[in-house]
Amino acid sequence: MLQNQTRYQTHTQMKPNLNEFVTTILNKSNHINHLKQLQSHLTTLGHSQTHFYVFKLIRFCTLKLSNLPYAHQIFNHIHSPNIYLFTAIITAYSSSQQKNNHLLTFSLFKKMLNTSIAPNHFIYPHVLKSSKERFLVGCVHSQIVKTGFLYYPVVQTSLVDSYSKVLRGLGDAQKMFDEMSVRNVVSFTALVSGYLRVGDVGSGLKVFDEMVERDVPAWNAVISGCTQNGFFSEGIRLFREMIFVAAACEGGFCKGNKPNQVTVVCALSACGHASMLQLGKWIHGYVYRHGFVVDSFVSNALVDMYGKCGCLELARKVFNMDQCKGLTSWNSMINCYALHGKCEGAIAVFEQMVGWGVRPDEVTFIGLLNACTHGGLVEQGCGYFNMMISEYKIEPRIEHYGCLIDLLGRAGRFDEAMDVVKGMNMEPDEVVWGSLLNGCKVHGRNDLAEFAAKKLIEIDPQNGGYGIMLANIYGELGKWDEVRNVWCKLKQQKSYKVPGCSWIEVDDQVHQFYSLDQSNPKTEELYSVLESLIGYRSEVMVEM
Repeated sequence: MLQNQTRYQTHTQMKPNLNEFVTTILNKSNHINHLKQLQSHLTTLGHSQTHFYVFKLIRFCTLKLSNLPYAHQIFNHIHSPNIYLFTAIITAYSSSQQKNNHLLTFSLFKKMLNTSIAPNHFIYPHVLKSSKERFLVGCVHSQIVKTGFLYYPVVQTSLVDSYSKVLRGLGDAQKMFDEMSVRNVVSFTALVSGYLRVGDVGSGLKVFDEMVERDVPAWNAVISGCTQNGFFSEGIRLFREMIFVAAACEGGFCKGNKPNQVTVVCALSACGHASMLQLGKWIHGYVYRHGFVVDSFVSNALVDMYGKCGCLELARKVFNMDQCKGLTSWNSMINCYALHGKCEGAIAVFEQMVGWGVRPDEVTFIGLLNACTHGGLVEQGCGYFNMMISEYKIEPRIEHYGCLIDLLGRAGRFDEAMDVVKGMNMEPDEVVWGSLLNGCKVHGRNDLAEFAAKKLIEIDPQNGGYGIMLANIYGELGKWDEVRNVWCKLKQQKSYKVPGCSWIEVDDQVHQFYSLDQSNPKTEELYSVLESLIGYRSEVMVEM
């Protein structure tokens, strides 16, 4: 293509506008060979070092071809790159998800600082994006102050975002945020995301409530953050508020607050975890009423929600309607069946998946092993574990070992379970020892249960639940002195036991109840009904 164009343009017939020619060729090109031909042509015309054309080549190479190494090679052949070329190559590396590219970004930034080129405020956000440690963010921050760009809003927002993402950087993010003269929706969202990322939901919601202007990414950040931290009711409340605000805006949905696919997926996840089936169905209808594209992203969220709420038929119906099933889709359906002990359904979906040529991953086998555990299919579960290693070359993770030990423990095959524990290439965690302990309690193996309980206490000494389990085991063994010792130790350490929790959905609203909890405004009525039920049960027992 380019050769024909070049032949047409002899040195006597050269078009006067070379820029137009280069732009046309790049718009028509889609292969690195086309780029190399154009590069050679520019070299013959004496433009190999012309910044304007080199910038176009680097941008084409990174954006259209996604070939960072060759773009870097073009950059390295420039004798005196300017700020725009540095910005182009740094932007490309900071936007790439490939491993260690953030180090190359810093290397290029240091190279620029060693020249006479002065950074501008456009380059700092890209360098900060690649700063994965607090020390590096601090170094860039110092450079920003030195070059006089600290009070540029885009730079301040980038600093808030970068500090909020690094370990122990949230205090610096808050400080930077407080010093900002003009706070926009992006800076607010960055700080909200930072607090929610570390699990400080209260602070995240407080900052969110201070926002005068909100956009879809801000709503998505707070809803997803609440859901990921287990605050499902709060996430659902915020989703409803978003719907209300959007609907109230000029009698319809305003552009700034209309939920998108990410919002819907986060809300569906919250509904699934809170078992809010009716609201989940409403969101499903909302998706169709408002013309959402039901891609695999939304479809998987619907399958997961229906599965967690116990509606396997609806989960399977949504799954069957997905015309572009990916690995995540298959895994979601397998996990739905596994969650409810439908081992035959999970295995059937797995076999169908393999038949369609989809290669399973580690998540697939976690679902399969869980299904076999609930169905008591010991031999089949062990077979899948071995298949995962030998046939699919998947290295077992701690979750796989936990499932396998749970499977063997429930079947009372403790010698094999301990062999698995001893053969693990990693330290057993709470799930592994907890699975073994549960099996021991079912089959009355108090000696091994004592050993597992002690291991759990070693891992988390402050968890009073483990101490109570050990005391109960000693009680069953008749070791009353040991029982007293455990209880004394629990009191000394002020160990706590996570209270039991249950919830119920009434009028599309979730009500949570904890053990000995009296925070509900209708506590007196609830206890009154409970006492009447207990009294009624006593009367029935007497009559019997």
